[in-house]
Amino acid sequence: MTLIQVIAEVWDKNLMTMRTIEHLQMFSVALLLSIIIGVLVGVIIYSRPKIANTVLNLLNIVETIPDLALIVILLPILRLGAGPTIAASVLYSILPIARNTYTGLKGVDEEYTYVAHALGLSPWETLLKVRIPMSLPLIAGGIRIALVFCMGVVTLGGLVAAGGLGTVLQNGIQLYQKDAILVAGIWTGLLAVILDGFAGMIEKKLHERYGTW
Repeated sequence: MTLIQVIAEVWDKNLMTMRTIEHLQMFSVALLLSIIIGVLVGVIIYSRPKIANTVLNLLNIVETIPDLALIVILLPILRLGAGPTIAASVLYSILPIARNTYTGLKGVDEEYTYVAHALGLSPWETLLKVRIPMSLPLIAGGIRIALVFCMGVVTLGGLVAAGGLGTVLQNGIQLYQKDAILVAGIWTGLLAVILDGFAGMIEKKLHERYGTW
């Protein structure tokens, strides 16, 4: 049996197409929520600098909790399935986005904000039209880190009946199916590389457009 035939057999037997769709759905929801919450947190702590260190320290504490342990902690609240997996992914991914948003907003050259004030823009308009756009390269960098976090935690979702490619890996480990472990593991890694490459392209374009400081 050729390598392609082995891969095709493993793919069909383990419903890899369906599992991939499930995986990407959980990943997309987790990443979208992480971006929304992370950017909001970054803007809030920029607006209220006195609480910035406290909030970032709390998010750092979350990062120290092992990802599997965090999923288990969330089980009594969200039960088996995609819920605890997505929640854990979001909790892990907020920090890099919030931190980069906060750093980016603080790091905008004052020349730009001076011009904005000279044009009569309010502080809120300056934030929306100047600071946030100029911070996009750093925000994109935080999102790229969060992307990797989300992909890793979502893969662990197979341990709590969340579906996705983690289910194929978990079944392969339990039944000692080496082919399933290899195919699912390589495919999961390849997906992560593809998504990271795409995110890297966006980040590069934003750096070219807005530069760094």
